[in-house]
Amino acid sequence: MFSYIRTVVLLCMVLIATVVPASASSSNLLIYCGITMVRPMTDIARLFEKQEKVTIAIAQGGSEDLYQSARKSRQGDLYLPGEPAFRVKHQPEGLLGEYVNLGYNQMAILVQKGNPKNVKPDLKELLRKDLAVVLGSSESGSVGVKSRRILTKAGIYDKVAAKAAQMLPDSRSIMQAMRRSVADVTLSWRATGYFPDNAAHVDVLDLPPQMAPPHELQLTLLKFSTNQALARKFMDFAAGPQGQAIFRRYGFMTVNRRGN
Repeated sequence: MFSYIRTVVLLCMVLIATVVPASASSSNLLIYCGITMVRPMTDIARLFEKQEKVTIAIAQGGSEDLYQSARKSRQGDLYLPGEPAFRVKHQPEGLLGEYVNLGYNQMAILVQKGNPKNVKPDLKELLRKDLAVVLGSSESGSVGVKSRRILTKAGIYDKVAAKAAQMLPDSRSIMQAMRRSVADVTLSWRATGYFPDNAAHVDVLDLPPQMAPPHELQLTLLKFSTNQALARKFMDFAAGPQGQAIFRRYGFMTVNRRGN
């Protein structure tokens, strides 16, 4: 009987070694997964567990917090941040190996269901005085990093941040705020608006690609992994037909290829 997936929520940087000793056995994997991708990755991991008779633990949290936990503990096998900026930032440290592209993240404006405030798909709408806004913090997760980059390019980040009702650590907390009607509008990953528990509460207003370009979801092998053969097998499975179908089901755009 295969073991079930254990999920560890990283609300702050912790030593994973004391929480999930998943890399101690050749039949175990530990995956550090950004919040937005947890649902498809959990479904993929369940299928892989059944197929390979292994145990997979998923540590979830903000992409930066996850990397720092992996770096400090030197345990784990795979890292999936919300956007490539984290790979670029930390590549010089020498801990990140090859990767497969599982699909694409893209930012969008999300509003309350039915768009009662008649918000337009325009970043400047976030400056409207009659709208309550929540944003992601650029200190912890990919959604905040990307929001800051997009709004800075538009020349309005400081103004939007100053009027934001809350600066939140990740896309999950943003969607919780939207479901509780804390805010009228937010800037977040578009796929989260199609998750079943969110779709009844929000509408997605797509932004043009030149304003919000799609970014790869790079499932990266950690060089200190003690289970690299199994990790690579999981990478191929996640990037294969079954894994890609699951990502599409959760609203992600998918195209797979391996990179260095």
